[in-house]
Amino acid sequence: MTEITRFYDTFQPEHYDVFLDINRQEKTITGKTTITGTAEQSEIAVHQKNLKVMAVTVAAEQLEFTLDAAADALKIKLPHAGKVEFSIAYTAPLTDTMMGIYPSYYEVNGEKKQLIGTQFETNFARQAFPCIDEPEAKATFSLAIKFDEQPGELVLSNMPETKVEAGVHYFAPTVKMSTYLVAFAFGDLQSKITTTNSGVKVGVFATKAHQPHELDFALDIAKRAIEFYEDFYQTPYPLPHSWQLALPDFSAGAMENWGLVTYREAYLLLDPANTALDTQKLVATVITHELAHQWFGDLVTMKWWDDLWLNESFANMMEYVAVDAIKPEWHVWEMFQESDVPAALQRDATDGVQSVHVQVNNPAEIDALFDGAIVYAKGARMLVMVRALIGDQALRAGLKQYFAAHQYSNATGADLWSALGSAAGIDVGAVMQSWLEQPGYPVVTAAIKAGELTLEQEQFFIGEGKQQGRSWQIPLHGNYSVVPTLMTDRELVLGDYRQLRQTAGKPFRLNVGNNSHFIVKYDAALLQDILANFESLDAIDQLQLLQDLRLLADSRQVSYAELVPLLPKFAASKSAVVNAILYQTAANLKKFVEPDTAEEKQLKHFFDQLSVKAVERLGWEAVEKESDDDKLTRPYVLNAALYAENAQAIAEAHRLFAAHQADLISLPAAIRPLVLANEVKHFGSQELFDKLLSAYRQTPDASYKSDLCVALTGTPDAALIKQLIEKFEDAETIKPQDLRAWYYRTLANDDGQQAAWDWIRQEWSWLEEKVGGDMEFATYITVTSQVFRSADRLAEFRTFFEPKINTPGLTREIKMDIKVITSRVNLVEAESSAVNAAIAEATK
Repeated sequence: MTEITRFYDTFQPEHYDVFLDINRQEKTITGKTTITGTAEQSEIAVHQKNLKVMAVTVAAEQLEFTLDAAADALKIKLPHAGKVEFSIAYTAPLTDTMMGIYPSYYEVNGEKKQLIGTQFETNFARQAFPCIDEPEAKATFSLAIKFDEQPGELVLSNMPETKVEAGVHYFAPTVKMSTYLVAFAFGDLQSKITTTNSGVKVGVFATKAHQPHELDFALDIAKRAIEFYEDFYQTPYPLPHSWQLALPDFSAGAMENWGLVTYREAYLLLDPANTALDTQKLVATVITHELAHQWFGDLVTMKWWDDLWLNESFANMMEYVAVDAIKPEWHVWEMFQESDVPAALQRDATDGVQSVHVQVNNPAEIDALFDGAIVYAKGARMLVMVRALIGDQALRAGLKQYFAAHQYSNATGADLWSALGSAAGIDVGAVMQSWLEQPGYPVVTAAIKAGELTLEQEQFFIGEGKQQGRSWQIPLHGNYSVVPTLMTDRELVLGDYRQLRQTAGKPFRLNVGNNSHFIVKYDAALLQDILANFESLDAIDQLQLLQDLRLLADSRQVSYAELVPLLPKFAASKSAVVNAILYQTAANLKKFVEPDTAEEKQLKHFFDQLSVKAVERLGWEAVEKESDDDKLTRPYVLNAALYAENAQAIAEAHRLFAAHQADLISLPAAIRPLVLANEVKHFGSQELFDKLLSAYRQTPDASYKSDLCVALTGTPDAALIKQLIEKFEDAETIKPQDLRAWYYRTLANDDGQQAAWDWIRQEWSWLEEKVGGDMEFATYITVTSQVFRSADRLAEFRTFFEPKINTPGLTREIKMDIKVITSRVNLVEAESSAVNAAIAEATK
């Protein structure tokens, strides 16, 4: 295994002059990079990858150099140690990997075009220019870019353009920053620009395939986010501008390049007049996430990739803090509770999961650190816990101190805890140590033992898990005054239960607000007391109760059969967040039934009973002045009615399709995927398939593309599934960035599962070549494990993936996903009879 050698230890760069001449037609880069810095010894190495180095010079004198491809190294013999300036002349290919410098492809009025952009995180700057490509190696950068320029094209970078001479675009020197944040782009772009209260220029840029008004939403959110962060962090935005750029091809969701943030089009551009509210919220949180990074990640950067969570967890929390301030009417923390929280709890319950802070010993493992459920969602939950513990006043004071101490430099987690702890007067580091350095989380059992209310903690596992004596400092957030702020021991005795209950006058509960990363297992008496007072629980309390029970059922500490009669209690709720957890939990029952059986028919009847009154109340189309909760609830209940094969729902969806068939994008966005999927499933034909696939290819609207993907992958027709899978490797139809969604949805379709599974096994080497260098690659394994539930599929999964278990970046994922499927198979085998009996009883 290749160990990481820190090139920064022997050479510390101070400034780069980077000249790039890019030819789109020939797909070539000709470059010259001059680096000024301090060499600790005369033999140094800088990073390069796939660069053809022509010469290395100092003051026009040629130096000796060698290339070490395995270490991504250019080894140079300098004339002396100490302060030095040397130049490297090279050529490189323009690739189609969505890494380094690469083209995005799109069409305007049938004409094929290219937009050149960059993606340098984690360590791909070395594919564009030689550098010390490590987060700690901060320097300033002067960019000069020449390209096969056409009239009217724009070129953007981290800093403003200062001049154009002989076709070369020169940009102002950057502030001191890490290589992975350098960015530029050029092509035929449109833009909208505004200015913040403090004078920062904010712009949104996109190709001309989009309508100008699709830039307005992002411009408004970006401007207000920067103003919010300047106030909240009490630290000015340090650059003259903040450009937001939508790239047609982009491997990640978005990237926080300093001053030139790049996004997938789906996460920046939208038409507010016909975009679902949940999509608007998602886009807003992506923008505020990236802009949170402009301080936390860009101004102050993790010292090494093992502290990646410092960047991502913090930005993941702040995206919600910012949107909540900008759009308080959205109640955006409910979105956190229904998306990030369950993702973290599910993933973190599998034995073998990575901790939030994890060591990196192999360069190929760096991308594997980007486990969204852990580094983003769990990490954010850790920080939400800290925020709840110390309060916003101490949080802001601590952050101001942290930025002042480490700006334009690097920091570790200990530095953040020190600053927050100093502001709050609490040893934050001691509390957080147990959460960041250990994988997993605790289940706290609340029980009445010999009349005493007692609490016990132990690690929670879904599937097999080995208890290793781990314990956590748990912020309990109990609703009885006797409950301490932190649980630091394995067991707590709170006192005589009868007396405590009488004094409090309400059922005993823990983790009120659901802000701490643990779940609660109440004994029968305590749970019964909560359920008897169910109406007194607010929406988040109800979500937490059902979420915890569902996780306990997954771990077989309670039975799914016990959950079935509880679900109708939640069905009358008008809260979107309650309906979200209700239908997520109900969807978990699908694993206990086989297609086209009496049990499946029974389950569909159960879904019909759950949803029928809400469907009747809400109907298919929004009405004037209806609540956001109603807007967000409608898709949940209509989806349930369609799964139930409710005849009225099917007929109404068909009617709406017919009414909009001349312009399907005009269907109300919130119900559009349901209408399209219903049409494909119940009224499908080759003609309809061709029409929708053609619409997918032609539309620039990312939301509509997603809806068409949902619809087409749900076809029951084997011949159409075959045609669909043939398009998986056709980048003109399905871009590599979007392929995982098509694969996953086809796999999740009972009629498409075999064909999709056959495809990925047969085409793994092709897939590895196309997206293997991408941090998303391992998630093809993850989504496969989310679908499989039979012993036969588990055996096939093991046969295919176990031989790949030593592939760097895939090892942990393969091991974990074998456990995920194994636990599901065991659960289904153990509980199917009881669950189906409970469903039969509930539908009498």
